[in-house]
Amino acid sequence: VRVMESGGGLAQPGGSLTLSCATSGFTFSTYDMGWFRQGPGKERELVASVWKPGNLFYADSVKGRFNISRDNTKKTVVLQMNDLNPENTAVYFCNRLRGYSKLPYDSWGQGTKVTVSS
Repeated sequence: VRVMESGGGLAQPGGSLTLSCATSGFTFSTYDMGWFRQGPGKERELVASVWKPGNLFYADSVKGRFNISRDNTKKTVVLQMNDLNPENTAVYFCNRLRGYSKLPYDSWGQGTKVTVSS
């Protein structure tokens, strides 16, 4: 199983970034996929997940600003992040999820770092 996150970088408050996760090694379409993040001095948390159409999850802190989507043909998951603020500074990771628990399934990839600062 491999995941490769990309798209992070420096953004100004109010700006946008698009993160991508390329996967391989498992039957992508059969798994709920999630984006997690770990901010400085914070625990890793689930930010958003997507499985079948209409089966979406967003953490309260990102609702209305972040959009998650997936392409089962390309085996990718995208997190569109809008109206960013400094609290969104974190390393972002993607992972497949374990059913209703939404716990991560695999060991973590390298992640992609997002810094929101003026």
